[in-house]
Amino acid sequence: MLAVHFGAGNIGRGFIGSLLSQSGYEVMFVDINDEVVRLLKEKQEYRVIIADENRQEQLIRNVSAVNSQTEREKLIDYITKAHLITTAVGPHILPAIATILAEGLQKRITINKTPLHIIACENMIGGSDVLKSHVFAKISETDKPLFETYYGFLNCAVDRIVPNQKNDDPLSVVVEPFFEWVIEKQNIIGDIPPIQGAHFVDDLKPYIERKLFTVNTGHAIASYLGYYKKWKTIQEAMNDGEIRSDVEKALHESGAVLVKKYGWNENEHQSYIQKIIQRFLNPSISDEVVRVARSPIRKLGANDRLVGPATQYYDLFGQVPLGLVKGIAALLLFDYENDDEAVALQKTIQETGVEGALYQYSQLEKDHPLVIAIKDQWQHLK
Repeated sequence: MLAVHFGAGNIGRGFIGSLLSQSGYEVMFVDINDEVVRLLKEKQEYRVIIADENRQEQLIRNVSAVNSQTEREKLIDYITKAHLITTAVGPHILPAIATILAEGLQKRITINKTPLHIIACENMIGGSDVLKSHVFAKISETDKPLFETYYGFLNCAVDRIVPNQKNDDPLSVVVEPFFEWVIEKQNIIGDIPPIQGAHFVDDLKPYIERKLFTVNTGHAIASYLGYYKKWKTIQEAMNDGEIRSDVEKALHESGAVLVKKYGWNENEHQSYIQKIIQRFLNPSISDEVVRVARSPIRKLGANDRLVGPATQYYDLFGQVPLGLVKGIAALLLFDYENDDEAVALQKTIQETGVEGALYQYSQLEKDHPLVIAIKDQWQHLK
């Protein structure tokens, strides 16, 4: 079996490519990094190191690579033969790979009419739907029914912490022990693709929100409060008793939303929260606060990791969630000069105030109780 995977970065090698190789696929990585592509071609294997006390190593074999810029025809040929296509390139790169993916899929349909699944493994909601829309924008109306017949774009939720790192071996990757890859069955054509460690579900939304409102919410609040208290890493921030308490408080609030919406067992979800807290405390992973805190404007989105659970909590319970409010207030103080969104956010606050920023980025009316509470907390922290 052949899997074509776009993105040979740390997530691609340390998470998706690793699982695909262990599932019996020959993994053909697609990237534009000349050195990584060359090394994958030469070695056809690399190491994944599990960041725990044992430092277990996994040797990932049966891999190679192709450069999408200089080996275009080779890549198209691999697409025509693939049994699975996956991506881990970052949401903003999906439009860039859509052109060659569409070209490869068009050629494939003339010579290979076996069903093919495409899974965008990105940190976003509906990543495969987004990729599909970009691909379909590149093809003719005549081809669209054929694409619908033979190509299934499967949405998924992925979760594994792979920190920024520099290793002596450029191909080796350090990853946390925990991972979760949940794939929605809705658009499967024919048989479910065999992927070791993946979990196929009928409805992806609860899993996406559980990850977004727990992992991403907790990570974000730890980063913004950590930045506020001048900690350098998430682990340092989480070892600060006050920050850890604030993160737990916010996750209990976001957890109450999830339990109420989906009818989950409350004790089971509290256990999940504690598992996430322990992941943030993992001493074998050093994750920089400013890396996790980047892109604050995106994270202020109305449906994103902070304002999303906060507004739902208020709507469901009629109370202001003070833990989430503190996290949002800390975000509004994130002024890291090397992050363009942080600079833009501070400019907006200076020009329109906290109320104006929350209205512009979070669609919160200026007299909303959340806005009043966030501004009070912001002033208190400031």
